[in-house]
Amino acid sequence: MPADLIDTIRRRLQGGPPADGCCRIVRSFPHGHVAAVLGTLGKLDLERVLASRRSRARDVVVAMIVARILAPSSKLATARCLREETASSSLGLELGLEKVEEGELYAAMDWLLARQTRIETKLARRHLEDGTLVLYDVSSSYYTGHRSELVQFGHSRDGKQGFPQIVYGLLCNAQGCPVAIEVFAGNTADPKTLASQIAKIRQRFGVHRVVMVGDRGLITNRRIDEELRGVEGLDWITALRADAIQKLASQGRVEPSLFDERDLAEIHSPDYPGERLVVCRNPLLADERARKRQELLSATEKELQKIVAATRREKRALRGKDQIGLRVGKVVNRYKMAKHFLLEIEEASFSCRRNEAKIAEEAALDGIYVLRTSVESQALSSEATVRAYKDLAKVERAFRSMKTIDLKVRPIYHWLDDRIRAHVFLCMLAYYVEWHMRERLKPILFDDHDPQEAERTRRSIVAPAQRSRAAKAKELTKRTAEDYPVHSFQTLLADLATLAKNRVRLTGTDAAEFYQLTEPTPNQQRALELLGLTPGL
Repeated sequence: MPADLIDTIRRRLQGGPPADGCCRIVRSFPHGHVAAVLGTLGKLDLERVLASRRSRARDVVVAMIVARILAPSSKLATARCLREETASSSLGLELGLEKVEEGELYAAMDWLLARQTRIETKLARRHLEDGTLVLYDVSSSYYTGHRSELVQFGHSRDGKQGFPQIVYGLLCNAQGCPVAIEVFAGNTADPKTLASQIAKIRQRFGVHRVVMVGDRGLITNRRIDEELRGVEGLDWITALRADAIQKLASQGRVEPSLFDERDLAEIHSPDYPGERLVVCRNPLLADERARKRQELLSATEKELQKIVAATRREKRALRGKDQIGLRVGKVVNRYKMAKHFLLEIEEASFSCRRNEAKIAEEAALDGIYVLRTSVESQALSSEATVRAYKDLAKVERAFRSMKTIDLKVRPIYHWLDDRIRAHVFLCMLAYYVEWHMRERLKPILFDDHDPQEAERTRRSIVAPAQRSRAAKAKELTKRTAEDYPVHSFQTLLADLATLAKNRVRLTGTDAAEFYQLTEPTPNQQRALELLGLTPGL
């Protein structure tokens, strides 16, 4: 070797800086966000959850999980991001996947789906225990393109009428950590997904004593009678529908006097044998419902008056009960206000007026909701029951992250049922990593990192949750108590991405290369410290 090259190598081996002009940067890879996500995945030992032995397929799945958090995209785009010549980060380099094709990603998805049962069982052993609360909810995503057996028309939660969809149910522990997910056909009703989840928890996961927490559209009276009641070790927490609350009120069991001293009360009814009913009243919710009802009533009335005018116009007047009824039906179905109007449809006329008695009857119960549970009061107090039901918001947060904000489960590019299942499972695993990252990064995110303080100052569990003083200070100043800038999860990843991994080549040779990281900023250093990582990863 030339003498100057030998001197450079000696200097670098001794830890000294390179001499001026002795090397050049030939490639720079965004690296900090990769180190953060991949490092957290490693600390969670998720690789061993996927498979006990390392393999090419396991590495590809790990890459897809990390890529879903960093830059959600199609499998073709993910393959391009991993390949060295088109890499947009150091992910492929870190996992030794600089040469990967799209087909290999699809094969890895098939490999992952075949292991879903074992993976979910391992996660359940980590996060569920006997007697635990399990949060369960259902969502859906619309689908465009070729049809599969799973993709069917059904109730769209995305507001995309006219598009087929898939339905999926997510199981989380009481803290909101995801444990399992299952995909159903798009025309599957929410309650029909419940039986398979109970069997999964009790038989596959081996959790024999469990409290299922689900909303009133999921754990219905019929499901309780047919699938839950009488099963040893199985309890539930859910809510009553509006018509059931009206019935209790007509029986004199729900009265304003219940809330003279507190905003919740426990009652019993022979219609719910062996169960406790927790009646809650939230004044803010009452005001919101009254406002929304008035807006819907006004909007409905405005559209109905247009139909009245159409029947009275001189030219081409609207005629026929069927035609008038069709127009009226579209309006009342759109605003769901049919019960609050008295409608009179004739062959050549139409009139409407508000049903003030019905409106007043519903308004009397504004802000009141009733939870029903089979758990005994010695095991779960009224306040704890309300808290458990409100924790369903954590599953909603998971859906929000998976569907829109971070992981973008849609658009769904896959045509085969098993690939759709694998795609959704992959998104759940990505959220599993993200959930743990968010928990550790709370001090520098807008998330509330001191919820206990907010809970201590909360007037009642029925009252809306309040953010802690520390969280409010972060919102106001956009700085943490340690004077770091406050980030959202996505902007923090973008900031970490500026920590680069550079490929450095010594001058005078094409073979002598090494990698060097840029210096982390204080904010990047703090983020990695919160994750328990070092910039050198």
